[in-house]
Amino acid sequence: MKKSAKGTGTIRKKTVTRSGKEYTYWEARITTGRDPGTGKQIQRSFTGKTQKEVREKMQAAAVAVNEGTYTAPQRMTVGQWLDVWASDYLGAVKPSTVRNYRDLIRLHIKPALGAVRLQDMHAHTVQNFINGIDRAPATVRLICGVLGTALEKAMELDYIRQNPVKQCTLPRKEQKEIHPLDDGELAALLAAAQGGELEYFITVALFTGMRMSELLGLTWDCVDYNSGTITVNKQLAPPAQRKTGEMFTTPKSHKPRTVAAAPSVLAALKAQRRRQIEHQLRAGPMWDNAHNLIFTNESGGLIPQRDLERRFRSVADSAGLEGMRFHDCRHTFAVNALRAGDDVKTVQGNLGHATAAFTLDRYGHFTETMQQASAAHMEGFIKNVLNL
Repeated sequence: MKKSAKGTGTIRKKTVTRSGKEYTYWEARITTGRDPGTGKQIQRSFTGKTQKEVREKMQAAAVAVNEGTYTAPQRMTVGQWLDVWASDYLGAVKPSTVRNYRDLIRLHIKPALGAVRLQDMHAHTVQNFINGIDRAPATVRLICGVLGTALEKAMELDYIRQNPVKQCTLPRKEQKEIHPLDDGELAALLAAAQGGELEYFITVALFTGMRMSELLGLTWDCVDYNSGTITVNKQLAPPAQRKTGEMFTTPKSHKPRTVAAAPSVLAALKAQRRRQIEHQLRAGPMWDNAHNLIFTNESGGLIPQRDLERRFRSVADSAGLEGMRFHDCRHTFAVNALRAGDDVKTVQGNLGHATAAFTLDRYGHFTETMQQASAAHMEGFIKNVLNL
């Protein structure tokens, strides 16, 4: 009889009868090695409700066996599992995000929990770890998010019975105060930017709510003057990622969106096109805009984000808006869209938020203020009618 090679496995459907009722499930078996004393196969079984579920479990184990990294679940440490998870289960995650995850694992999770056996991870162990992280609440929540996601996959693969992170108490999420511009400040900023290199960049930011990285990654083919829309389907990749040759990455939400642009925004983009053509004529053979970017330097190259932030602060300071951040342009757009009568769902779509609930949570207090103003306006209307 032919013996199964290490790393091979089989999947079969099984039906059992319990208390007179039939139950059907799928079982996979994989050969993980041989007993050095008896020579007999060492096998591990995986069960699940679907064939896909057990195949995923079996394939994960098979890869580890063939690479020589397989460790029996009852002996696997948290550190070993995090290495497997980061290597095999983050294929759909952006490279920059994977790097951030790996850094958090290396700097925070492994030093504290790496030697703990995976099956010995309990809620109190994780809670002690959380309580000992000397970082801002947002960072603590991010670290726990990485650990929780990794342990959730371990639970799906039957390596642990439950995810202990779900039973822990995280530090309260701090809501950063936002500072949208009022009408006078907005006018002052536009006036200060007029005629400068950032005039159209700031205009588009204020009236579309696009992030700086999205504006820097915006290309001319994404502007449709006929329909009056801008497609946001990418953003400029971080510097480390660009060094590997990857110029763009997906938007923060991982999904493209279409923004209906006001006529003033389209006019600003046309003016930017004319300015770019002037730069191209002056640059001559030195012009290089290989990616068809809308916002470039005078030779068609990419504008460094740090340089852009510095120049923006200079414009804001000259407008009397010391301390203003570029991201405040995005907040200003959101609040003004709500003031103009856009519903929360529309604002969510234009901003690229994951849910309308997040948008409402972020700007809900501004809608409350507008509702109060609306009630006051209605009261004035009623009094005028009654006095007729």
